[in-house]
Amino acid sequence: MKKKKIIVPLTLLLAAALYFVFFYKNKTLKFVPENADVVVLIDVKRLTGQYISSFIAHPSKWTESKKKDKKTISLKDSGIKTPDFLQIFHLKGTRFSEWYSVVELKDPQKFLTYLKNHQFISKGKNVFQKDQIFVRIEDENGFIGSSASGFENISQQLHSSEKRALNADQLINNALGSVSFISGKTIQNFSIELKSDEIEIKNTSETGSLASIVEDLQKKNHFLEIELDARNVKNYARLFDKAFADSAQISYFKATADLEQVNDTIISYGYDDNFNEIEKKTFQKIIQPNYVINLQSSSPERAWAYFQHQKWLNAQDQFTAIPFQPNQIERGEGNFIIKSTRKPIVLSPKLKENYIFVRNSPMLISSLSIFSPAEKKILSDIDYIFYGNKANGYWLKIKAKKAELPLILRW
Repeated sequence: MKKKKIIVPLTLLLAAALYFVFFYKNKTLKFVPENADVVVLIDVKRLTGQYISSFIAHPSKWTESKKKDKKTISLKDSGIKTPDFLQIFHLKGTRFSEWYSVVELKDPQKFLTYLKNHQFISKGKNVFQKDQIFVRIEDENGFIGSSASGFENISQQLHSSEKRALNADQLINNALGSVSFISGKTIQNFSIELKSDEIEIKNTSETGSLASIVEDLQKKNHFLEIELDARNVKNYARLFDKAFADSAQISYFKATADLEQVNDTIISYGYDDNFNEIEKKTFQKIIQPNYVINLQSSSPERAWAYFQHQKWLNAQDQFTAIPFQPNQIERGEGNFIIKSTRKPIVLSPKLKENYIFVRNSPMLISSLSIFSPAEKKILSDIDYIFYGNKANGYWLKIKAKKAELPLILRW
């Protein structure tokens, strides 16, 4: 009887402890600034649970974890307080490449040691940098970003008495994560799902018709395939040149591209022993795309005038907004054809759909010098990336190559 009296409370205590460790979540998003227009939310406890279940199911990973360098400080020993929801955001009016996050520090000194251990370089004023990652330590918080330019703005908003009152339930619904676009009081949510060999970001479960497009594109062998209507062109133009879609009145965009390794000649000049100028030629292999693009405009004359105003056209009828030269631009009936001239390719047939399909290529990975070996390894694991839109349904799929381990244990 006494044993039963002890076992019951212990069981209840254990159940309560498990609930708070694995299921209870603080859903207040106190680190999302008022001027954030995109928020990426990750349910950390859900991700942890998915990792643990995958880890248990793959014994080959057990011994591997014991072989890690003991001199390298792990993230769990970094002094960061593990959040229930990781909040990553983009600030309105900043470049698309600028993304930020704020984490709580349970031990700022420990976090500083972690940064030094991972070769972050001090830039002064508690700001540190490693490659494309910037970190700022402020009191009990750590600011992390792909740029340091937004840190001051974030700091001011954190200390402001008027903060955005967001709750996780507004952004995420029974998913591993979400991407939310915020405009005033309007929020558009897209769920993030991590599967064995793919990541999906979508706002619809009806992806059958879009999946059939992927099947068709996989049968071809092009590196890049794009087909977009006016609405999708406008959405993507906002990321790079906000005036492009409106000023050029682009109503349709179609492109096909392949990659090729070519020999590039570099000419330099020097002097011989008699101080005579001599020409020196060296050769290097570079990756060049062969491409063809069809731009349709509801106002071709206005579009052409816009290209001229932007100085995107030269005397040789080359479209210089595309850095890969040489190319040729031709005017048609309401459209413009831009094609590389070194090795012309044929534009793929029109599907009358909205999609972007990028197939991975070893040539592409080898040419990306800005990435570290670890980052290149992750990129080389990707098979293809697909974006599709039908009516109000959007679907982004990052497909990885088949492997023994699921993505969550590979990356």
